Amino acid sequence: MGVPKFYRWTSERYPCLSEVINESQIPEYDNLYLDMNGIIHNCSHPNDDDVTFRITEEEIFDNIFAYIENLYNLIRPQKVFFMAVDGVAPRAKMNQQRARRFMSARTAKTQLQQAIAKGTLLPDTHRFDSNCITPGTYFMTALHEKLDAWAKRKSESDPKWQGRRIILSGHNVPGEGEHKIMDFIRAERAHSAYDPNTRHCMYGLDADLIMLGIVSHEPHFSLLREEVTFNTRPRKTDKAKKAVVERVDMAEKKFHLLHLSLLREYLAWEFYGIKDTLPFEYDMEHIVDDWILMGLLVGNDFLPHLPNIHIHDDALPLLYQTYKKVLPTLDGYINEGGYLNLSRFEKFLALLAKNDKNSFMDKMEDDQWLESKKTRRGAHEEEEELVAFDLENDDNFDGQIARNGEEEREEEREEEETDGDDVDAAFVTDDEDDDNEHEEVLKNGSEEVGFRLEALKMEWSNVTKCAQLNLVYTRYIGIFVKALLGFAQNPMKRVCCGFTHVSNPPGHRETQYNVLEKQNEQ
Repeated sequence: MGVPKFYRWTSERYPCLSEVINESQIPEYDNLYLDMNGIIHNCSHPNDDDVTFRITEEEIFDNIFAYIENLYNLIRPQKVFFMAVDGVAPRAKMNQQRARRFMSARTAKTQLQQAIAKGTLLPDTHRFDSNCITPGTYFMTALHEKLDAWAKRKSESDPKWQGRRIILSGHNVPGEGEHKIMDFIRAERAHSAYDPNTRHCMYGLDADLIMLGIVSHEPHFSLLREEVTFNTRPRKTDKAKKAVVERVDMAEKKFHLLHLSLLREYLAWEFYGIKDTLPFEYDMEHIVDDWILMGLLVGNDFLPHLPNIHIHDDALPLLYQTYKKVLPTLDGYINEGGYLNLSRFEKFLALLAKNDKNSFMDKMEDDQWLESKKTRRGAHEEEEELVAFDLENDDNFDGQIARNGEEEREEEREEEETDGDDVDAAFVTDDEDDDNEHEEVLKNGSEEVGFRLEALKMEWSNVTKCAQLNLVYTRYIGIFVKALLGFAQNPMKRVCCGFTHVSNPPGHRETQYNVLEKQNEQ
């Protein structure tokens, strides 16, 4: 896997390093090295998301042979063709590989369960298990035998392959493929008849190939990698109505060549400013060794990287600045021919550690801002739901008021009949002599009470209607006041028409957290 995002960062910082090539523009190379595991994975399971994809071992072998032959015809090495398959990894990497394999198996099981739950029609044959690409398995043993026989047949029958040294380092040889390639280069350089102007080209997908290539200190070294791998869009064949993955024609592929000799020149210019400040002799080869050490601090497959050092957080420029400051205070280079000077390295880390507090504080502020942003957004989501509920029921609001008014008037009529009996009884006395005297008063009193009841009925209907309107208006006013309070707490937050637009607060750095949050909002 190598250093995460290192290849992309290097290509963007030094844009002239990588170039898209075609067959008519490829320079001549003496040696071609293939890190085979990337080829094996791409030819056996190009699309892990497609649970219906099936492929046989013979098809995998044919794809691998075709891929190798296309790469060979593209570069046309003049002296050496070296194919390296990963063997048993060093102990420092075994835990990482074990974790990847467990995760791969669990992911495949989860995808299969989801496909069955959705009713996806699955083929009767078994799916290829990528964990078979492990040293010592039956699949790798069969691949090694087929690959060895195919390479011998090509060297005997194909004129393009004749006159070259064809070397195959299989899974039975310990070590990762790229490291076995570097061992071969170092062994070749140790020979007295070695040509220092040998032009090397290494194919592989790992970012740490940049480190391995430049640490060889070869003046002519390039890395080859393709821009695309396979077309994983499923199509239906005419003969068999099943999903297959069609391999893209190699002529349609775009390949990139990254020239490490040019990278050496970029690095020489990068650290040229400290040349006159050093108390010892300036040596570009030692600068390259120290640069590789700094790159491995960002990430590698064998040691845990520093927790606050990430390429997307501009870790490499920070390491460069720290190195430029500390190197003039030392009595030599940190990496002395492959041996780490711990006392000098300690001074480098001590100066680098001064940035840890600021880095962790910035991360804490970003996390706090993100958490507060989520909380505020949750409150506004509730407000928007309330507004939506009111707007949905707005059309039925007048009808509801009318129905409520009719029900209230009916209740008032019933109360009026009961209250009328009580009112009449209030004006009647037990004295029969006073009946005639109070007859006129009773008549006038009944008329006055009826008039007042009619007035109260109309007034009560208006009060009920106003109360219901006020209830809705109060809810809207509450939402508006709540929004104003949120605006006062965060001036950059604006609420308009139920949509929330959030921009960064003043002085806030653009990080991966707010970028992800913006994507979620979109």
